[in-house]
Amino acid sequence: MAPRDEELTTFCTPKGIYYYKVMPFGLKNASTTYQRAMQKIFDDMLHKNVECFVDDLVVKSRKREDHLRDLCMVFDRLRRYQLKMNPLKCAFGVTSGKFLGFIVRHRGIEVDQTKLTAI
Repeated sequence: MAPRDEELTTFCTPKGIYYYKVMPFGLKNASTTYQRAMQKIFDDMLHKNVECFVDDLVVKSRKREDHLRDLCMVFDRLRRYQLKMNPLKCAFGVTSGKFLGFIVRHRGIEVDQTKLTAI
């Protein structure tokens, strides 16, 4: 968030007056602004070796050697823009995983079976 915009997030509590130094997701346009920023940050990688939707990020590669290179590029970009990842939500070197509620594998996208049993 730009320093000039911090005062626009000011709020009062019985313990004092506070403002955000980074944009929280609760603000009206925060998710749209964040998505636009992520698309600019990863523009040259999107739909090639990176997929991004709000705070979900997938690095995909055809070969193991390429994957290490692609991960390094993503990590460099994250560092450059001072973005942090939650290690508890990260998985590296996997051949399949959940993304936006679907199971993504090298052969394609499948419905998450736990969602089918719920229906």
